Amino acid sequence: MANLLILAALPEEGDALFPGEGAKGAGSFAFRHLVAHGHAVTIAICGLGKVNAALCAGMLGGAADMLLMSGTCGALGAAEARPYWLAEAVQHDYGASHPGVFRRYRAGEWPMGEAGEAHFNAIPDPGLGLPHARIASGDSFVACPDAAADLANNLGATLVDMEVGAVAQAAARLGKPWAAIKAVTDEANGESAGDFHANLVRAARMAGRELERLVALL
Repeated sequence: MANLLILAALPEEGDALFPGEGAKGAGSFAFRHLVAHGHAVTIAICGLGKVNAALCAGMLGGAADMLLMSGTCGALGAAEARPYWLAEAVQHDYGASHPGVFRRYRAGEWPMGEAGEAHFNAIPDPGLGLPHARIASGDSFVACPDAAADLANNLGATLVDMEVGAVAQAAARLGKPWAAIKAVTDEANGESAGDFHANLVRAARMAGRELERLVALL
């Protein structure tokens, strides 16, 4: 039996995971404990943004064998509204400001000198059959095509959110493997706020079903 910590930023995303199962608890973060597919599972609602995500991962992840994340994200351009296996995560707002350019570095490393690879790698895909993506995470809600194009062109990302990159960094510091599945709600443009709210519950459930499949394969 493995101890799995699953983080979700929003209650809607957490409720979409093994709905109605488990015993609820409360502390700094609301959570549920349950047993699924032979694993001890904790589902925690971390809240929005990198600080919340990293804090939750750090506080609850010490006893976990693996850190997982489920939920929703934006697409950096046109993309199918479906779940994605997040093979790589990068923090798009970590780096160094130089005249006329912002250079991105791997979060936690010195933001000077040669930038090198900025991303964190997830565990190998166990065979879910989902499309793979690199997600760019930062403490801003991207609702601008120009900003979306910058992240896509300069980071090679196709999706954007506010948490996965921080969970990946926390997992690296804790020495834990990590994985994440998120489903698209919007295309990071001027319609993003409305699209996000309209599609939140549906996308959260799509991601939740795939995360449940992942737990069964671990």
